[in-house]
Amino acid sequence: MKQQLANLIEQAGMDIPAHQQDQLIGYVEMLHKWNKAYNLTSVRDPQEMIIKHIMDSIVVSQHLEGSNFIDVGTGPGLPGIPLAIINPDKSFTLLDSLGKRIRFIRQVIHELKIDNVTPIQSRVEDFQPELGFDGVLSRAFASMSDMVNWCHHLPSEHGYFLALKGQVDQVEIDELPADCSVTGIKPLSVPGLEGQRHLVILAR
Repeated sequence: MKQQLANLIEQAGMDIPAHQQDQLIGYVEMLHKWNKAYNLTSVRDPQEMIIKHIMDSIVVSQHLEGSNFIDVGTGPGLPGIPLAIINPDKSFTLLDSLGKRIRFIRQVIHELKIDNVTPIQSRVEDFQPELGFDGVLSRAFASMSDMVNWCHHLPSEHGYFLALKGQVDQVEIDELPADCSVTGIKPLSVPGLEGQRHLVILAR
């Protein structure tokens, strides 16, 4: 698994220190272990998790501008945990409404000694942060208009939304609120993953 991750990171043209790669592997091992009891992800095979969860998350890293991010509907910590591991200088709030997911994330933070993640159990509409975030991330929302409507209170004045999508659907873009615009669509190359991946950057 370690060699697989190292090869994929190299294919992605990324440079990730060995200790961070070890943390990413540790996260996959914990996810695999907990998944048997708590059903945190439909992906069962750890080698598949490395592609579909780790690589699919970390390719977003180069597009993170700012220092303070929230991952909304994070599930078992995706993409927040992998991004936090490889960006120790940035802070990540991981929000999910399900207690079992947040308990898992707390255990990950403890065991892997990750100090730049704050897990929050809450529905997104009930969570009122003291300060807005530079970036609002999600790979879980059904539509971008839902994401923008439910998370409208989360970005700072100059903050932005980052939606991880497969194919970009023009109908979905057309349905966005009038005060929201797409400022960038970045094709993401995920080594080993079939199908298209895009990052859609939105601003209000």
